[in-house]
Amino acid sequence: MLGAQGEARTADWYVANGYEVLDRNWRCRDGELDLVLRKNRTIVFCEVKTRSSDAFGVPAEAITHEKRQRLRHLAAKWLDESPVRPRQIRFDVAAILGDDLEIIEGAF
Repeated sequence: MLGAQGEARTADWYVANGYEVLDRNWRCRDGELDLVLRKNRTIVFCEVKTRSSDAFGVPAEAITHEKRQRLRHLAAKWLDESPVRPRQIRFDVAAILGDDLEIIEGAF
């Protein structure tokens, strides 16, 4: 539930900042993309990490090298299946810690 609330809050932030939500929780057998967004001809793949405290580290620390590789692979699959042809793509991380939301654009 905490994760779903974080994803909804993040989607609301993007919409308020002029983005269109193309997909939420897109899944295939290899994994899941939290949010896929578009602004003009840029597609943004956003990984949302929500934590109620930093007892186990800050949310952005959960994005390991392996996780970044998996997200790139999933983004390529999403693009293969989509009619959308972006001019550029970007990988963002939404780090939510308690009430604080930080959007890290171009995180990797």
